[in-house]
Amino acid sequence: MQSVVAAVTMMRDDAFFLKAWLRHYGGMLGRENCYIVNHGRGDAVARLAEGCNVIGIPGDPHPNFDMKRWRLLNGLVAGLRGYYSHVIVGDVDELVVLDPEEGRGLVDYLAEQPLRRVLTPLGLEVIHRIDIEEKPIEGQILGPRRHVRLAPHYSKPCVISLGTKIARGGHFTQASKLFTPEPLYLFHLKFCDFGTYVEAMDRRNAVTDEIGVSVKEASIGRHWFAEARGEDRALFEAFAKLPMQEGFDLAWVRKRMRRSWKARGETGYWQFERPEYDQQYLLPERFSGLF
Repeated sequence: MQSVVAAVTMMRDDAFFLKAWLRHYGGMLGRENCYIVNHGRGDAVARLAEGCNVIGIPGDPHPNFDMKRWRLLNGLVAGLRGYYSHVIVGDVDELVVLDPEEGRGLVDYLAEQPLRRVLTPLGLEVIHRIDIEEKPIEGQILGPRRHVRLAPHYSKPCVISLGTKIARGGHFTQASKLFTPEPLYLFHLKFCDFGTYVEAMDRRNAVTDEIGVSVKEASIGRHWFAEARGEDRALFEAFAKLPMQEGFDLAWVRKRMRRSWKARGETGYWQFERPEYDQQYLLPERFSGLF
């Protein structure tokens, strides 16, 4: 039984993403090393996550939901660090992936990494090119979906082996040094399938409707609110217009991250610049079937 790395997430009802999360982390780390906070104690979550460590909590809607969530996740990460060398923490639609070119698994890779660090994988957003990717996702996501766009917002400091505080949303920590290893990526799956996106946004809009406060009054991501949603099909159709880039060498992005590294004002957190990159890449075939 390995004690190198654990994975932690908190979720509610997103069965599609939970299945992907479980295939990925459950297979690599062992389900006994997966920790899932079941917000609302959903029966489907408990059933799908059998063999994992499931923590059920009340699901009452609250305008400060995200603040409460990250307070809990910070505590879990801090506690689990006493038992694991590394703890991966993030949303259920975010997966840390080791480039298959490494020729080994994530556990073996992290076992050789120095401790007392926060690792920041490079963020990539899997996009559903509805104009050319007609095959539905019936299991593995990479294969039916091969297109990604750079997502600096999702280059998150999410592999933790240092005592530090993680900011709400998981985008920043108080670790003052940046480590962004070349073979590590963080894949964000929100836009990987058009139908799944519509269903997930409908559920999130329903939550904010139930809370009954405005974007400015809530500590919840703006994207949860219907007023910020826009037209779903137009959003996905626009992916086809992103300029396609040659190859898959993204070392220049990590270089820019390191160059722009600085304190985040007087907050105690650290950050790099997160520009919007108007481009897309075709994933190399070696990534197909990873999750």
